Amino acid sequence: MKSVIIAAFTVAVGTAAAVAQSAMPMTPAAKANEAAMSKMMDSMKGDKKMTGDADKDFVMMMLPHHQGAIDMAKVELQFGKDPAMKKMAGEIVAAQQKEIESMKAWQAKNPM
Repeated sequence: MKSVIIAAFTVAVGTAAAVAQSAMPMTPAAKANEAAMSKMMDSMKGDKKMTGDADKDFVMMMLPHHQGAIDMAKVELQFGKDPAMKKMAGEIVAAQQKEIESMKAWQAKNPM
């Protein structure tokens, strides 16, 4: 059942991205965001197999999700112009990195 949910999510996100992409000019920022999203989705589906342990599966899937947020925030920092959005992007990088460190520490204590 979990693999069906993940597959449905992947299809939905992929479809939404394809629709958005068809209407979006491929600026350097758009290309960088697309690359970040693709990397995140590939990392989330890849060869990862659910363990059935909600805690371990949560961390396994959230790590690439958080890294994706960092990668997208870095695109904003590089290409964005709005000071409020750039500030938010910086805050996202800091917060997500801290959470990734916490999840990796938890994983070290709770091997897959």
